[in-house]
Amino acid sequence: MPSFPGQFPTTRLRRLRQHPVLREMLQMASITVNDLICPIFVTHGQNSKQPIESMPGQYRWSIDLLPQLLEELVALDIRSIMLFGLPQNKDPLGEDSYSDNGIMQQAIRVVKQQAPSLYVTTDICFCEYTDHGHCGALTDEIGRVDVHNDTTLELLQKQALSHAQAGADMLVPSGMMDGVVQALRHTLDNHGFSHIPIMSHSIKYASVLYSAFREAVDCSLSKGGDRKSYQADHLHDAAQALREVALDLQEGTDMVVVKPIMHYLDIVQQIKQQFPGVPIVGYHVSTEYMMYKLTAKAGLVDEQRLVFELLNSIKRAGCDLIVTYYAQEVAKWLKNK
Repeated sequence: MPSFPGQFPTTRLRRLRQHPVLREMLQMASITVNDLICPIFVTHGQNSKQPIESMPGQYRWSIDLLPQLLEELVALDIRSIMLFGLPQNKDPLGEDSYSDNGIMQQAIRVVKQQAPSLYVTTDICFCEYTDHGHCGALTDEIGRVDVHNDTTLELLQKQALSHAQAGADMLVPSGMMDGVVQALRHTLDNHGFSHIPIMSHSIKYASVLYSAFREAVDCSLSKGGDRKSYQADHLHDAAQALREVALDLQEGTDMVVVKPIMHYLDIVQQIKQQFPGVPIVGYHVSTEYMMYKLTAKAGLVDEQRLVFELLNSIKRAGCDLIVTYYAQEVAKWLKNK
């Protein structure tokens, strides 16, 4: 060995990685079950657990089978779920979404009765309920098919109130209508639900990565148009995303969502820097999940290591919580560590 100490580094970061205990002690982005929100699709019918073809391992659950699923989640120490409803009938205004006996309202009541320890967040939107697949009431007054923003806000207020009355713990508006947080906050506060927080999809990009979800809830667009007028444009710089977040915070949102998450970790970091202390939720969306599942099925990668590497990157970028269809599997992996 050469006897010239000056030729060798005195600062050796490998010393901090030599022992597994020290590595774990110094970890900043380790995942726990408390970081996860588990999405659930509920539908009508009896004794029905329908596989979602584009999302291996995910199902549409009929209301009567929900207790079975809830028992599994509680046993895995999962703390929070996000409900999505598939109505029996769809119409232009998505009336089932704000019906007292709608699919979501029934599901919320079952969860609160059967698994009161679970924190129930609910999707506030219309794409699952309308016969045209758009996220609100349609208009063609601007010469093309589009969602009428303010009419949709009035319907979203009805939907949000019905969820709160059914027992939802947090509301998650996901359609990116202008003014939605203010509209929902006003309705909740005026009806005795000022304690219910809002987790707004402040920056939801018009992405190709929702295709599997749209198959899951049957919300392809049947009357033309697209969602680019209300979802964010990924070709814009981060300034527009930060402006969306600032507006939602001014209107009273309690948490902000970035969706999809894998391609937009840079946006998370900039939100964290611009708005310190604001909780950020990363949504690992359906087609991101599908891509991981298909890659693992092909035997090209260790699925567990791949998923943990992704989740750690989301936490490291600045997310406080993660919505992921992997929630159940991750909870099992954590229990078996």
